Amino acid sequence: MNPIFKNTYILLTTALLASFICGCKKDFLTVTPPTQIPSELIWKDPALAQAFVTEIYNGLGNGGFPEQMLSSVTDESLFTHPNRGIDLVNAGIINPTTLGWVDDTWAYNRMYNRIRSCNITIEKLSGADNGITDKNVKDQLLGEAHFLRAYFYHQLTRFYGSVPLITKVYALNEDYAAKRATYEECVNFIVKDCDDAIKELTGKSTQKGRTSSLAAMALKSRVLLYAASDLHDSPTARSKSKGVISGYANPEFLGYITGDRMQRWKAAQDAAKAVIDAGSGYKLSLSEKVSMKDGMNNYKSIAMGGESKAPGIDASASSELIFARYFIDRSDNRYARANGPNGYHNWAGNTPIGLMVDDYEMTDGTKFSWANTAQKNAPYQNRDPRFYATILYDGAGWKPRDKVSGNVDPANQIQTGEYDLKEGGNVINFKGLDTRGSSIENWNGSWTGYYLQKFTDPDPAIVDASMPQFVPWPFFRYTEAVLNYIEASIELGQTDQAIVWLNRIRFRAGMPAVSSSSSTELKDTYRHERRIEMAYEEQRYHDTRRWMIAEETLGRQPTYIKVTGKFKSGQTMSAPYHYDPSVYDYTYTTTVETAQESRKWAEKVYFRPFERDEVFKNKELKQNPGY
Repeated sequence: MNPIFKNTYILLTTALLASFICGCKKDFLTVTPPTQIPSELIWKDPALAQAFVTEIYNGLGNGGFPEQMLSSVTDESLFTHPNRGIDLVNAGIINPTTLGWVDDTWAYNRMYNRIRSCNITIEKLSGADNGITDKNVKDQLLGEAHFLRAYFYHQLTRFYGSVPLITKVYALNEDYAAKRATYEECVNFIVKDCDDAIKELTGKSTQKGRTSSLAAMALKSRVLLYAASDLHDSPTARSKSKGVISGYANPEFLGYITGDRMQRWKAAQDAAKAVIDAGSGYKLSLSEKVSMKDGMNNYKSIAMGGESKAPGIDASASSELIFARYFIDRSDNRYARANGPNGYHNWAGNTPIGLMVDDYEMTDGTKFSWANTAQKNAPYQNRDPRFYATILYDGAGWKPRDKVSGNVDPANQIQTGEYDLKEGGNVINFKGLDTRGSSIENWNGSWTGYYLQKFTDPDPAIVDASMPQFVPWPFFRYTEAVLNYIEASIELGQTDQAIVWLNRIRFRAGMPAVSSSSSTELKDTYRHERRIEMAYEEQRYHDTRRWMIAEETLGRQPTYIKVTGKFKSGQTMSAPYHYDPSVYDYTYTTTVETAQESRKWAEKVYFRPFERDEVFKNKELKQNPGY
């Protein structure tokens, strides 16, 4: 359950049950068990109806903060721990009986369980047989149910393609067989739910953590952008296919087989512009770039969603969030513990890969290159300010280590390399405290040489290993809608407006204006910008698929960085080690990672398979291509 409402729900339900029981003293021994509420009572009481709808939010889980992140089935990160099924997805060997990793927030059967709850809500509140007489309350609950149903169907369609559209509440012993709708019908259905939610929620006061009319507009924007993309335009998808999609007998399940694609891009542009006009965002009216420090702090502030007390973090950046998963119980958000450095007694779960790190530009807007000698010798200098707000790299300053690991690192720096160290008159090879050879923990370290910083509260008072955080997960933020608008504008040939908004995002981050000279170059620039700006926000998985560029992006083997520090002539250092280029010659060697995964793109993985049991239960459910 969304914890914003958890305590309220428990107290409210307990009080109502107590009142119900005490009010029936004559029939005390025949009352309903106190752990159950008859379904007919729920829709006669606004508080109980509210509690029912609140519970549906459970289908959102912790957003993108599970231990295994969607970024690790992309070219953003590598999952450190074995036997979790992520390697099967990345090797392209999943099938209806071996699904690999599946998260609850997009699992087929779990989404339909949540859709059923939405259908119950809509059916009960749309009928006359309920006790909710306050139209504002009824509209609020209906709007939430329409949004949540749209969101759950959106999750299904972006992982599986089209699915059966279920709007009725099935009774026991009914025939549950249902055919897949077409992809176009699914999009139309989701958009209608969004439009209903927008109408019902407009003007309503929304509690933090609940959905709103703007959130419904943001969902509509995303759905229409996907609908116009290559993967879901059948002629385009077939032309890019190497046989799996082009040979599929039911292309209507995967995308549009008729219609004007330019009209779909226009609909996507209009939906994105509606969000831009209705929202506010954060510092997106700049006409020139901010300083490198301000750019880094701006990006950190957005990631914190107004929930950090760390120096340099601007709480007003919460205006960027349109719909987010907030936490009032620290124990619900263990993201930092799951992903932080093992030298701080964290788990190093999803670690950035070199392919991602290398894509951060230099501060002047040029590409980083290992072929450039100066850049190779100092790869972490003068990079896009968002790099310093997202990645923890060798030598990066971090939190006080002594709070959790003892006084072994007074400099409080990330150590992912191996370094010379003077000990008892001899030079030894010292393995950094955040490596898999660490003297603190030698099994929980990064394979890639990097750690995730984004979404980790930088407040030095918060010890990640023992103090979970409050940082919210951004389901939708304003900048996504801006990026959607840019993409649709480029596809429609309206490059001037695309460049204006693209530069506003870059200026906020402390990066220079783009200098693309052609529409093709501008499209590549935009895609790069989206990769960097939306890193680790569950965008890359879907973007690479809908653009049909997965083979050349996700199909690559991950790379990691090997860092060594050798004493300069006449220089030495004794324990404790700290990063110092005046003492050490540092060498950075990129290496292909093969110890954990062997990644290979398979075209069938553009869509997830339906589990064998689901196909057995529903004989009308036709399987996706390649399975």
